[in-house]
Amino acid sequence: MSRQRTVGFPRSRVTLCCIVLSLAINCENSSRADFDAWDAAAVAVEVMPGEGLLDSEAMPVVPALVAVTFNTGTSLSPPQDEPNDGFHKQQSEYCDEWYGNGLAWLPFIEQTRTFFEEVDPDVVAFQEIFWTGECPEIPAEAQVGFICEDWESGDPTVVQLVLSADYQIVCNAGRSDICAAVHKRFGTFQGCESDFCLEGMAGFSIEGCSKGARIGRGVIDLVSGGTMTLVNVHGTSGFTDDDMDCRVQQFEQVFVDLGDGEPAANGTHNLILGDFNTDPARLLADDPSAVRLTDFVGSDKKFHFVTEVGLDAPPTYGGFFNIDHEISDLFEGPCWTAGVTEGHPLVTQSISFDHRPIVCTLDLTDRANRAP
Repeated sequence: MSRQRTVGFPRSRVTLCCIVLSLAINCENSSRADFDAWDAAAVAVEVMPGEGLLDSEAMPVVPALVAVTFNTGTSLSPPQDEPNDGFHKQQSEYCDEWYGNGLAWLPFIEQTRTFFEEVDPDVVAFQEIFWTGECPEIPAEAQVGFICEDWESGDPTVVQLVLSADYQIVCNAGRSDICAAVHKRFGTFQGCESDFCLEGMAGFSIEGCSKGARIGRGVIDLVSGGTMTLVNVHGTSGFTDDDMDCRVQQFEQVFVDLGDGEPAANGTHNLILGDFNTDPARLLADDPSAVRLTDFVGSDKKFHFVTEVGLDAPPTYGGFFNIDHEISDLFEGPCWTAGVTEGHPLVTQSISFDHRPIVCTLDLTDRANRAP
């Protein structure tokens, strides 16, 4: 599926450029094709109130992109009296015990593949997705109907199956169930020389907060030139004091210090997305991690929520909360949620995923084009 992308600055910038260049060009008589040509060439001259002309090299040009975050964990309570693609109580128990509740049931994998084929994203962040390297440890009776049933060493992983060979995939350090992907037409991850790097994201574990790195940083070398930083988040779940304190520390890894002296989001253009396991509006009074998140993200902060948050925001998790988010310093754009937003059906009609994928079409905000 092909999709036209706007490369460079929003069309309003080109209109301002047209004013600047009006001595040579009659803008009133210019065709839409003219504007497309100027936009594609990323004519990056802008007049801002109180500012002079800005150097076009103040910020590298970053293309527009489609970004998806999807926790593919499966439901613990599938129906018994419906077909449900053969996924019932026994299969749910196997999935919980052997597959980490991750995406591993073959019909769900195929339906997820169809979803991504239709969406055609540029970057994806997964949480709770099964890694097939664990198949040899799973007993035969718990493999029937799952990805491990006919799996052999060297076969594609689940992430590779639901996407395609057009994507490069990296996973968090020590967390094979938290992975990110970038389409090769958009860019490639620094430090990963193959199509799949099991521990390709920079990250550090936090003592007492489960194994491995729940926060991962990946730097993407863009095909258009320059870089952007992608941060994949899977906050600790639960609401004990320890759970919430782990999330506080994880959010501080994102915005203060990943563990290497720099925030995970330390690039010139940052996209932070994933399952944060807290609602920064509805849980502010009860969850210190929601408060800590809003210390860094908000309309008056360096970072803003791209996805909708607030007491009136349509819940995207369990009908009550918004815990899956996309956050950025310089990107913004409309988002939709499968099974929540009108016109966008569920990935599968079976009772399977307890989260919903969120899809955002992103471009640079006004402040991305202003001088530092």
